[in-house]
Amino acid sequence: MTTVGILGGGQLARMMALAGAPLGLRFLVMDTSDEACAGQFVPMVVGDWRDEQALAEFASRVDVATFDFENVPAESAEWLAARIPVFPAPRALRIAQDRLAEKTLFNELGIGTPAFAAVETRADLEAAVARIGLPCILKTRRLGYDGKGQFRLKTPADLDAAWAALGAQAGKVGLILEAFVAFERELSVVAVRGRDGAFRAWPLTENWHRDGILSASMAPAAGVAALMARALDHARELAEALDYVGVFALELFVRDGQLLANEMAPRVHNSGHWTLEGAETSQFENHLRAVLGLPLGSTDAVGASVMLNWVGAMPAATPVLASPAGHWHDYGKSPRPGRKVGHATLRAEGCSALADALQEVAVALQRQDEFAPVLARLRDSG
Repeated sequence: MTTVGILGGGQLARMMALAGAPLGLRFLVMDTSDEACAGQFVPMVVGDWRDEQALAEFASRVDVATFDFENVPAESAEWLAARIPVFPAPRALRIAQDRLAEKTLFNELGIGTPAFAAVETRADLEAAVARIGLPCILKTRRLGYDGKGQFRLKTPADLDAAWAALGAQAGKVGLILEAFVAFERELSVVAVRGRDGAFRAWPLTENWHRDGILSASMAPAAGVAALMARALDHARELAEALDYVGVFALELFVRDGQLLANEMAPRVHNSGHWTLEGAETSQFENHLRAVLGLPLGSTDAVGASVMLNWVGAMPAATPVLASPAGHWHDYGKSPRPGRKVGHATLRAEGCSALADALQEVAVALQRQDEFAPVLARLRDSG
């Protein structure tokens, strides 16, 4: 029986293991915390990412390794790759960990991005703001996610506060200044590439965020037919340039009919959770198929879906479970502000029926304001 090793023991590893059970797979997770939620179902090795003894134990017990967490040190992935197959390759992980390297690669491939500049000193920041203009966003090049490690500059007076907040990180992980994009929509391409180079993508997904964290995703995204081919071309070009194996997400802004790449996630992605119930093959199963060299499954959508992210604490499950469209996922995490603790998926045959289901759930959970933009899009599409 094949054992798949997963670096990172969060909800992505948990859902990956659950998706792999019907394939007859075993799993082993490595995480720095013995409370990682995948450990409720999967054996774990607990240790620091740079602990070669822990890495060696992990490597000795698995046949192939992958990630649920892109901030695993690339050096640790490279150490493992010298001993066992690791997918995606550590090079993809290294590039995706650095916003400057990532956006540079996008531009080399002809993929548009917001204007950006490297920032190492306060003088660099002033020069970058003068070139890019305001408003703009100062970010750490590494380790930031879900809105962390970012500071938005609206006026020249914000430079002092931005440098006070993030300047200390300039010498540690580097900083990047990016132009603020007044986007009309946020989309993501969730795609998969196999060991043999086969490439498939799920329908484009539209995403809504609150406080920098994904709040809801709708798939297939409505009214994006003119953008679909271009978005998939970008994802394919990126996967081929990195010789990528597995599932990844390319996050995109839409502005004036153009696509601008925000970032790449080298793993299964929050905006692809709807595929568990809303696609012929979920992102989790297809990721496992890819890293094991198995044929990829169909990425066709089954009806229309909305994924609702639960952040901080789980709401009452009854309104979702009472809906014929409802599917519930509790990650087994303790409540904490800003923490992703679960999600729900609503799936129906079409946008009109899906809107009705979402309306009922939103009212029951008293989240009408939060989900109003999603409902508006569904009503317009239905």
